[in-house]
Amino acid sequence: MKIALLEPLNVSEEMLREMAAPVLERGHELTVYDTKADSPQEVIRRAQGMDAVIIANTPFPAEAVTENPALKYIDVAFTGVDHVPMEACRARGVLVSNAANYSNQSVAELTVGMAIALLRRLPDCDAAVRAHQGSAGLIGREIAERTVGIVGLGRIGLRVARLMLAFGARVVAYDPKPMEQARQLGVQYASLCEVLESSDIVTLHAPACAQTHKMIGEAELAQMKPGALFINCARGALVDSQALCDALRSGHLAGAAVDVYDREPPLDDSEPLLHAPNIILTPHIAFASEESMLRRARIVFQNLYAWLDGEPINLC
Repeated sequence: MKIALLEPLNVSEEMLREMAAPVLERGHELTVYDTKADSPQEVIRRAQGMDAVIIANTPFPAEAVTENPALKYIDVAFTGVDHVPMEACRARGVLVSNAANYSNQSVAELTVGMAIALLRRLPDCDAAVRAHQGSAGLIGREIAERTVGIVGLGRIGLRVARLMLAFGARVVAYDPKPMEQARQLGVQYASLCEVLESSDIVTLHAPACAQTHKMIGEAELAQMKPGALFINCARGALVDSQALCDALRSGHLAGAAVDVYDREPPLDDSEPLLHAPNIILTPHIAFASEESMLRRARIVFQNLYAWLDGEPINLC
């Protein structure tokens, strides 16, 4: 088989060689690219003639599937596969695996960090020190005793719930499939409207799909408590960015923190959130920690070897 790693996995060369060694030992060919492709055409070129490819979050063009008769398997080093042309894969019988759960802790910890940064006004505090000012007017707030609303209570959402409960928060959640495990922890399930209306902090952890596309828009943001905080470390497609920008400008929301957008950073000036007040922006980094990158690489190669053995796992 001809196999290509189309972009870096952000692990050391030594670790990558160790994980990839069985590929070569089994007599397969492995091509490794140590940079991201700079265009869709380059992705197509790198994938051409390959039986299997490993990708992360770089969009994989449909042409890389339809114009490559050799392709049989896409191993996605990511949880979501909305950047993979799944219809084209199904039409051609190309199997797709993902690396679900590798970043649960990483995303959950950044979510809590964002909540603390907003509540304690860390950007304002940093700016005050740099401007040779003191602490006047910079009194913050605590997570304890506040209501945290989680929209999408899967594995990541459940991890966020555990952390927030440890801080002394009350946690309410909206999810179409309630988990008894969450109820046992003390999470209260409610409708989306009830979660939005009752929460001091709303954080999204739902997948991107047709049912969740722009699920948070002008009407939903208006339902949130005045002065509430909004966090999105899930998917940019869940939120109407302009509506969020407007809610911040009007003062209805006290602040927001966003890690995901309608397109991958770097962003140009057309992105509304770049011009919103009281917002913390990170460049789609919630998933990325040293620990999560190592977990991801291990899962990806486990996927690959299972497929080579004729018993594919983690299929999407």
